[in-house]
Amino acid sequence: MTRPLLNRRLAEFGTTIFAEMSALAARTGSINLGQGFPDTDGPEEIREAAVRALRAGHGNQYPPGPGVPELRSAIADHQRERYGLGYDPDTEVLVTAGATEAIAAALLALVEPGDEVIALEPYYDSYAACIAMAGGTRVPVTLRPHEGRYVLDLDELRAAVTDRTRLILLNTPHNPTGTVLTRAELTAVAELAIERDLLVVTDEVYEHLVFDGAEHLPVASLPGMRERTVTIGSAGKTFSFTGWKVGWITASPELTSAVRSAKQFLTYVSSGPFQYAVAEALRLPATYFDALRADLRAKRDLLSEGLAQAGFEVYRPAGTYFVTTDIRPLGATDGFAFCRSLPERAGVVAIPNAVFYDHREAGAPFVRFAFCKRTEVLEEAVSRLKRLA
Repeated sequence: MTRPLLNRRLAEFGTTIFAEMSALAARTGSINLGQGFPDTDGPEEIREAAVRALRAGHGNQYPPGPGVPELRSAIADHQRERYGLGYDPDTEVLVTAGATEAIAAALLALVEPGDEVIALEPYYDSYAACIAMAGGTRVPVTLRPHEGRYVLDLDELRAAVTDRTRLILLNTPHNPTGTVLTRAELTAVAELAIERDLLVVTDEVYEHLVFDGAEHLPVASLPGMRERTVTIGSAGKTFSFTGWKVGWITASPELTSAVRSAKQFLTYVSSGPFQYAVAEALRLPATYFDALRADLRAKRDLLSEGLAQAGFEVYRPAGTYFVTTDIRPLGATDGFAFCRSLPERAGVVAIPNAVFYDHREAGAPFVRFAFCKRTEVLEEAVSRLKRLA
């Protein structure tokens, strides 16, 4: 065949860096601080809720296309109680196969060939692939380190909007930088979206993982934004059941209907019994979420301090469970080469941030570590990384 087999829109996307680095961790026996999944399960009562659902026959056959009513109601209650956002569980909530499908369905539904999509780089790698599959044009706006955190240049964002811009794709709390966009930053985004009549798709899966007084503010809660915003949430990060793949969107009836039109031809439905368990998880008391944050904050501090002692410049995150580091104090400038050699040098695996950039040079000296691991694992990783000092 003279024509390549892979669709040209996906030609730039090979095997994900997560697969490569996880395989490297397995081959070398290294501690995997690359891929962002916990190494322990979430609350036992939520796991047992899934078992009860399985045994009772709840969700073992196709669940309703929009999601089981119990979960849709729990999502609507969560948004109202946490953020004062009222959503009708029947017309404004859609359950998806994780946040990744929610992102894909939203972009496939709302973007047409030739539309421009602004994304904050560095970005979760599926953003780029989903924009490409929708036929859109990716327009990156770069978050840059400043005084210990990554910040959004609002002038750069405004300059990126053209007559072809369809939507802004946000992520806050932000993976991989760990920044939490401030009220001032989000207000400026909202004002720009209203002024230029843009949609906003916002990935808020780390909403409960914020530290040190940082505030998670849903974009949809700002004036004029509810009717133009698709908000994406997920159970995986909050409840440490990433394999269940239960995500959701909340949006106006018109936006929800549009996203559902695309989603029904992707998985159609998924995770039937787990949806019932996640409905119970969303109703856990505030003490659960407080304990989760406290545990991750302690792990963040443990790893951040260890990385600093090993010689990295550390950007201590205000949210998520990732910490970004600069490798230049260690005499390195190429994150790819650094991460590929790190297992042999220190027995630890990390992710080069450059994979999350269009402007690869902007991300070249930065490396991401995950701290959603057991304390003893992080302590051993810190001990090994001190070999670099």
